[in-house]
Order: sequence, then structure tokens, then C-alpha cells
Amino acid sequence: MQRPERSLKARAIDALSRREYSRIELRRKLTPHAESADQLDALLDWLESEKLLSNARFAESLKHRREDRFGGRRIVMELEQHGLAPDLIATQAALLKQTEMKRCREVWAKKFGQLPATMEERARQTRFLLTRGFDGACIRRVLNGADSSDDGF
Repeated sequence: MQRPERSLKARAIDALSRREYSRIELRRKLTPHAESADQLDALLDWLESEKLLSNARFAESLKHRREDRFGGRRIVMELEQHGLAPDLIATQAALLKQTEMKRCREVWAKKFGQLPATMEERARQTRFLLTRGFDGACIRRVLNGADSSDDGF
């Protein structure tokens, strides 16, 4: 027995019930199922007016999902890729900057746990943390063995 085709609204609500989406991301996900761009825009406007779709909530959600593994630069870049407003990105970037040193130290400790003994090992650890999006100053402090209580960055 074949299941009936779900409506565009049902698809949108189903997706939003699982996690937060940015408007652009949800648009991309629903475009193949929409009859027209106007229909999709109307639905997205309705979802925003009902507060079911929120770029601010999406930004906060993405920050929380990524901050345990990635640095501020990488998270900000991902927020920019979702086409969020610059003021929203700036707010999240400021929040990330407050905890950048602590998060860098935690990611480093989980992966390596001991200070590099050679220049090659230092370069390897630096590259790892850079690709994770951490700030160069934080990386230097972590690899120089800065005290964890000294987060006055």
C-alpha cells in the first residue's frame, strides 16, 4: 500500500521537530517538494511568524552543537555559510570568544594530553587546532603550557 504524499507544511514541521534550521537551509530542503517559489516563501514566512522557524535559535543551536569540538573561526564561518544576518553572527562570535581559550585547551587535551616534545610534534598539534578553527594566540598559549586558571585572554 502506497503512502499518501505529505504536504509541504507537514514536511517543514517534521524537519523542524528534529532540529533547528536556518531559513536558507530549510528552503533548500523543501524546494524539491514545492510547487512554486511563492508557495515556499509563504510557508517560510508563516513558520517565522508562528516562531517555528528562527535564524536566532538556529545560530544558538549550531553554536552549542559545534563548540565542544571546534573553534570560533570555524563556527562563525559555518554560520556565514547559512546566510545569517551579520549582527546575529557577531553576537555568536562574541559569545564564542569568551570561552575560546577553555575550549581550545579541552580539545587539545582530549586529542593530545601532553605538551609537544619536538618541533614536528608542535607543528602537528598546531595544525590540528588551526583546522579546528581555534585562534592562533590561544593555540600558542595552550602549547606553551599556560595555566588553565590563566584564561585572561
